[in-house]
Amino acid sequence: MRNANCAHVIRRMSRPPRLAGFSYVGLRRYFLTFCTLQRELRFVSDEPVDNALLHIRRTAAEEAYDNVAYCFMPDHVHLLVEARRDAANLCRFVKLAKQRSGAAYALQHGVRLWQEGYYDRVLRNEEDTTAVAKYILENPVRAGLVTSVMDYPYSGSDRWSHAELLTLWD
Repeated sequence: MRNANCAHVIRRMSRPPRLAGFSYVGLRRYFLTFCTLQRELRFVSDEPVDNALLHIRRTAAEEAYDNVAYCFMPDHVHLLVEARRDAANLCRFVKLAKQRSGAAYALQHGVRLWQEGYYDRVLRNEEDTTAVAKYILENPVRAGLVTSVMDYPYSGSDRWSHAELLTLWD
């Protein structure tokens, strides 16, 4: 069965499938992963991270999502987003965020930024948002890029300040 709200994502087998019969519309939280094309190391300096984050933030604001946590790894980005409206549509948010950030990257660098599709995990009501945010923010430590979460320049939260993030590790 094809989900009408995410039909653009389900069509081809090269893309990770969405949950059949799930609407992806409403007051939900999602853990998302977007991978760079051919897993190229695109997020290793400030400029591409800042530009992609700018477009993701703009799209989140327009599409009624909070960007709860983010982490730009060298070849992918993790996002924890939470809808603010009943009509918030995850598929639309992702499509626009990837389209805008990808177009800006292509104009500047002459190559595509994103591979097709994305990975999503719908968080259950009982799942703790801070635990998922902590998992996302600890990614660079687990990958051996830094020894402390606070040393990694390409992660953060639009919900919590750095001082508040430190309390996640208490």
